[in-house]
Amino acid sequence: MAQPRHDWTLEEVEALFARPFMELVFEAASVHRTWFDPSQIQKSQLLSIKTGGCAENCGYCSQSASFKTGLKAEKLLDADVVIAEAAAAKAGGASRFCMGAAWRELKDRDTPRLAKMISGVKALGLETCATLGMLTADQARQLKDAGLDYYNHNLDTGPDYYAEVVTTRTYQDRLDTLEHVRDAGMNTCCGGIVGMGEARRDRAGLLHALATLPAHPDSLPVNALVPVTGTPLGERVLKAGEIDPIEFVRTVAVARLVCPRAMVRLSAGRETMPPEMQALCFLAGANSIFVGGKLLTTPNPEEDEDARLFALLDLQPMPVGATAR
Repeated sequence: MAQPRHDWTLEEVEALFARPFMELVFEAASVHRTWFDPSQIQKSQLLSIKTGGCAENCGYCSQSASFKTGLKAEKLLDADVVIAEAAAAKAGGASRFCMGAAWRELKDRDTPRLAKMISGVKALGLETCATLGMLTADQARQLKDAGLDYYNHNLDTGPDYYAEVVTTRTYQDRLDTLEHVRDAGMNTCCGGIVGMGEARRDRAGLLHALATLPAHPDSLPVNALVPVTGTPLGERVLKAGEIDPIEFVRTVAVARLVCPRAMVRLSAGRETMPPEMQALCFLAGANSIFVGGKLLTTPNPEEDEDARLFALLDLQPMPVGATAR
């Protein structure tokens, strides 16, 4: 069994993108089968526990206070509300519950309330994940102690395109938070967004950055930009068009090849992906999805749609706690 590499060069990752499509997908599918059961898909559910009013200026985000998107800022939800939502997610078949807050960074004053949420969700028998912005080393340890299994902190894009996406947080800031998460003993959930106007080299740059981290992401979300009116990148995509579907599948396949043991999550954008495109993504190595009709603030397929998709493709939900072989 070929072991994961951490010495990929950017040129090698670009060469993977340039391979003939059929060969690329075949190789990615073969690597996927080495580490995972290809008939199993992890089902995660995501809840916005604090919506809107974020101080960051991420050019794709409906929750940034920098843009007029019609979204109203809300306060942090009560723990009981979050735990009830998690119970409903479990009843609907989710094995991981993710909690997202529109913050630049976690404030110490909010940590006790988050710890109550996390421990309550963990007690339901679900894997726990959170995305709360930047963390200090001490905050990461506190979240770990509360029972947090995964922390999501995306790199968003390759380092060369990063300044086109956000200027209120540096690439190094993101890498520092990931280091704190790893040092605390939590699993990392880290990926990015494609279809923001970036070039293929930028997509390769993102995957190169992920594949050369000290430890590969345990979960690697690949998001297709959902263009939101009022956001700079959303407006650009609405005019120029979304990413080509085959290029998106290529990105999933390369993610599987360079991070073979990661849960590669087919994340935002599934609402507009036909079953055939999602099937190609699963063939190319995606083995995790978000379920439920909403992702933070953007639409996602409803439960009955995903049930039909799973039946059509003979897929089964992945058991709680499953990892690479």
